[in-house]
Amino acid sequence: MSVSLKPQILDWMKSYAYRYAEVPFRLASGLESHHYFNCKEITLHPERLSILASCLIDEIITKLPGSFDAVGGLTLGADPLSYALSLEYQRRSKLIFPLIVRKEAKGHGTGQQIEGFWKETKQCLVLDDVITTGGSTIKAVNALRAAGIEVTKGVCILDREEGGKEALEKVGVHMESLFKKADFTI
Repeated sequence: MSVSLKPQILDWMKSYAYRYAEVPFRLASGLESHHYFNCKEITLHPERLSILASCLIDEIITKLPGSFDAVGGLTLGADPLSYALSLEYQRRSKLIFPLIVRKEAKGHGTGQQIEGFWKETKQCLVLDDVITTGGSTIKAVNALRAAGIEVTKGVCILDREEGGKEALEKVGVHMESLFKKADFTI
């Protein structure tokens, strides 16, 4: 049995990605919070991202029911995760396509909203770095489904525990997180 990588990532999250402030931060959801998580301090660092991808696969993804042939979500939070997971699966001799979902369709060229081998994709594991209300992830889910891709499960690094998981459940997506806000506020 291999050693869990989760404690190392939690340590990095506490050291680099998490901040508490008396003056609240404005979040992408429009809400305010004293707890700020910048997961890009993990996902944009090569060593941390590589270890995170292995951890997500070993601790969460392999335990999910069913299968998928792509990973992806709304740009920018999901992008490094989709690349890293795709590369880690390649190292494990499995082809999983990374997909990038634009916030809106391109206004030029082919006008695509999804980049990558989405035409070859039947099922996608939706990704996000942090979920708060679930709005960004639901936007990605809707775009993927509009392209004919089945999306029923997802993975994120952190669930802020502010209704995002429940909102995703309402649209038929079961979301698993590596960490929850409570892991940082105890």
